[in-house]
Amino acid sequence: MAIQWYPGHMHKARKEIEEAMPQVDLVIEVLDARIPYSSENPMVSQLRGDKPCIKLLNKSDLADPAVTERWIEYLEREQGVKASAITTLQPGMVKSIPDICRKLVPHRDVMEKDIRTMIMGIPNVGKSTIINTLAGRTIAKTGNEPAVTKTQQRINLRNGIVLSDTPGILWPKVDNEASSYRLAVTGAIKDTAMEYEDVAMFAAEYFLKAYPEAMLERYKLSSLPYTDIGLLEAIAGSRGALRPGGRIDYHKVSELLLHDYRSGRIGLLSLETPEMAEIEKVEVARLLAEKEALKQQKIAQEKLKRSGKRHND
Repeated sequence: MAIQWYPGHMHKARKEIEEAMPQVDLVIEVLDARIPYSSENPMVSQLRGDKPCIKLLNKSDLADPAVTERWIEYLEREQGVKASAITTLQPGMVKSIPDICRKLVPHRDVMEKDIRTMIMGIPNVGKSTIINTLAGRTIAKTGNEPAVTKTQQRINLRNGIVLSDTPGILWPKVDNEASSYRLAVTGAIKDTAMEYEDVAMFAAEYFLKAYPEAMLERYKLSSLPYTDIGLLEAIAGSRGALRPGGRIDYHKVSELLLHDYRSGRIGLLSLETPEMAEIEKVEVARLLAEKEALKQQKIAQEKLKRSGKRHND
């Protein structure tokens, strides 16, 4: 299920970003370290062109550190990109960002001109907390609900860096079905946008394959089930997520699994790897090419119909 979630303020934000981009020296994109591919907005690379970019893998305290290292190496293969794992729980990590900016745009520093940066990221990725830490005061609203920031603002950090903050924008449509689910698992998409049980089953299926030991340990299971639904049922039995008569309360156990994951109580688990992203990019490109071919076919058929009608008239 590919999701569409593009509120009006996001359409407006895209236009504002496009207009402001020529005056920007450097782009800072905040990604979720657990899902760097799925939280990477394709519009950012389109809008920034060849401007240097810092990709901050935030929430690294919740991600698998070995997988995060592979992501940093993978992301830095792109020209002009510097990737860094951070967590807003360690302000020192955040405060090192201006130094990275100066290294990527050294000519501005030499000229003693402010480095004009634009910070971007999908909703609920921690962008506002990063801004407040850099500024040393509360400037941007923070919250656990996606889409808190609604308008663009400029912040002078008074250290040679000027930040343009932007609303958290999702692209018009997430074409990769797996990315839709990962965004929902991490809470980037409001829980009302997708079926809670479906999201939990997606997570359960992945955890069974990628982190079986973490499942056994967290939920004190004697053995691992073979299926996603089996895992949810085992967790429900272990945690008492049952209805009268001993029936499984699927909503309750889904909520339990997703909240445990988002809080890091299950452990440091990443939801995707660079190798998975490479495979999925090829598949998405194939699906989009097929859709475009069908669209062009329909347009051609429509033109033939119209020209035939004119000929008959």
